[in-house]
Amino acid sequence: MLSRALRKRILWKHRAPIDPGEIRRVERWLASARVFLAASALAAIVMDPGEIRSSPWAYGLLAFYIAQGMVIMLLLRWRQESTPSFRILVHSADIIWPALISVFAAGQGNPFFLFFVFVLVAAAYRWGLWETVGTAASAVALLWLESLAFHLGVMDRVEQLILRLHLPPIHFDATGFEPKHLVMRSLYLLVMGFLLGYLAEQQKQLRGERAVITRILGRVRVESGLTGTMQEIVTELLNMLGAKQGLVASLETNAHHVFVGEVHTLDHGLSAFHWLDSSPSDRDTYLYESPAEACYGERSDGQLGSLVTLDHDGVRIKNIPPAFLEGLARQYDFEGVVSVSFVFGQDWRGRIFLLDPSLTGDIEEELRFLQELVRQVGPAVYNVYLLRRLRLRASALERARFARELHDGAVQSLIAVEMQVDVLRRQSATSTESVTGELGRIQGLLREEVLKLRELMQQMKSLDVDSRKLVAFLRDTVERFQRETGISARFRSELQEFDMPQQVCRELARIIQEALVNVRKHSQAKQVLVLMGANDGRWIVVIEDDGRGFPFSGRLTHAELNAMGKGPLIIKERVRLIEGELTIESDPGRGSRLEITVPQRRQLAYG
Repeated sequence: MLSRALRKRILWKHRAPIDPGEIRRVERWLASARVFLAASALAAIVMDPGEIRSSPWAYGLLAFYIAQGMVIMLLLRWRQESTPSFRILVHSADIIWPALISVFAAGQGNPFFLFFVFVLVAAAYRWGLWETVGTAASAVALLWLESLAFHLGVMDRVEQLILRLHLPPIHFDATGFEPKHLVMRSLYLLVMGFLLGYLAEQQKQLRGERAVITRILGRVRVESGLTGTMQEIVTELLNMLGAKQGLVASLETNAHHVFVGEVHTLDHGLSAFHWLDSSPSDRDTYLYESPAEACYGERSDGQLGSLVTLDHDGVRIKNIPPAFLEGLARQYDFEGVVSVSFVFGQDWRGRIFLLDPSLTGDIEEELRFLQELVRQVGPAVYNVYLLRRLRLRASALERARFARELHDGAVQSLIAVEMQVDVLRRQSATSTESVTGELGRIQGLLREEVLKLRELMQQMKSLDVDSRKLVAFLRDTVERFQRETGISARFRSELQEFDMPQQVCRELARIIQEALVNVRKHSQAKQVLVLMGANDGRWIVVIEDDGRGFPFSGRLTHAELNAMGKGPLIIKERVRLIEGELTIESDPGRGSRLEITVPQRRQLAYG
């Protein structure tokens, strides 16, 4: 029982390690309370000196305690951390001091009894149940030792020695140290120690649960994908509960294929999360029908025995036979297993299995915690699943759009060109001049379609560009635009080294590509300038041309463009994704200027 309780304390400490800054704050508050309590006791004694019979020894002991409290406050202010040995030393002094001062004014009504309560509260704040109970037991042991010293006459001999040395008398008060009075006092301290320790342990447990849930939620990332997210979650559970193997079985609604993934605990760490080959028996093995949402089962001598099951509300279900675990027991070798069910929306359900976990304390309590953890983390994992499906559908829609563009644009144009070439072939025998003109027009059409196909291919390529590659990528893009279109294009960057998030780099590159496509298609420009710089905590990208301009005159902001329904839609959407601002200046017949500004430090909505 004791080893299990100690193991529980170690695991909860691992679940919720206390921050050094929090330890310092607790010690500072305790130091302030110590000095305030001692000063209040001194004020009470000054108002009623009869409590300690005007003993200079009591005044000296109290003054020493106040000085000690001030020194501790100064040390906590100067030192960067509070070491365990320092806390134990201070706590030991706090236990001994009220026992010493009590010999001057005994009883529960004396002004020093609150120091016993203070030391119990300090133990509860610093540690937990067993340390608080141990503090109460130590205080009780010291009081009984003092009672024994009074009974054996030790205190009288000390008083006589003090008088022979011509020192002020001590004025011991043995009233409160009689066994009939000390019994109730001891019980009072022990009961208070248990209550305060229990409250501290509950608070520590709740903090540990919150810390675990927060830590696991922090590992749910969209960029890791569903497999990477499950790897992080199952790994965290294995480390937390000390299990040797973790399994995740899931099934989509209206589907028959059960997905099963596993992670093993190895000597050098954990294996990578991998999906197992499907089997017809997977549904019966992992996704069996059971009223239990969480359960813990043990196996001894190959037979399933002890079983703890909880329903959806965390209430224990009794008298459930362990037959539903037989399929799992035939496939895996384990002594104990924990399973928790999950349901995400209307699309996904499954179970998590942990083989041979080191459960501590109350098994029902551990199962309820795992239920709460799954309910808290489940929606975040479900969001990753939905985003994955959304991205797959978006990719399919994007491919369909490109196919439509190719069919309605390049393919139709090439078919038309083929028909015109056939007509020219038939006319070539009668009219040479008309054939030459038609061939020039066809050559222009072909050149136009080639450019369109190249632009589509550029858009289909995934961009792997960051702040180190962005300038070179944009310079190459502008130079290629000039070669392919014959439009004079220049790129100038005022930035050489900068730290720009990869999402912003990718979107800015796409924006410039789209702007150049629009210049070629619509502007009839002869010159284009792409400028990149930074000013006042914002990145700035400018695209200028001397073409036809937009069908409005003047300068419009992003909000005005949206309100009027003007401006390039794709560019406006990409600017919105990176929380930037788009401004367009247009002078019809003379050209246009697009200016994109992006904040450098704001948390981006994209990603």
